[in-house]
Amino acid sequence: MSTPAFNVLFLCTGNSARSILAEAYLNAAGTGRFAAYSAGSHPGGAVNPLALELLRKNRIDTAGLRSKSWDEFAAPGAPGMHFVFTVCDHAAGEVCPLWPGQPMTAHWGVDDPAKVEGTEEQKRKAFVRAFTELSTRINLFVSLPLAKLDRLALGKRLDEIGKTAR
Repeated sequence: MSTPAFNVLFLCTGNSARSILAEAYLNAAGTGRFAAYSAGSHPGGAVNPLALELLRKNRIDTAGLRSKSWDEFAAPGAPGMHFVFTVCDHAAGEVCPLWPGQPMTAHWGVDDPAKVEGTEEQKRKAFVRAFTELSTRINLFVSLPLAKLDRLALGKRLDEIGKTAR
């Protein structure tokens, strides 16, 4: 198998739900053009079981998914990132480490489904909403003609995608 053309990192605070959903979905939908990763500024230590359940129901591979610190991706030897997307409001305001290679960045905020209180059904619906927003944005992202857009135009398109389905 050939090396993916673009490395993408999804950041959130806890790295237990939204960023995990995005990582798994892009790896499935990216058709080998992308290698997706996720991390958190303060990882919770475990992937939310409802996130794993939703991914499995959608036949998306969950092997290897884990809650991890963004420090892993700022360390020497870590894969170089082409794109870094924050997917929660807390991460957008935090000081991020310097990413080698100056990747394209955008904020694609999504409400945290793990914070929803209520019945199991209400919690599952919150995860479906978050997954739908993320998958819509990721589908738009993978359809971009990346090789044909200059950095400024690409940045504008990434920001526009972040405002989709909110």
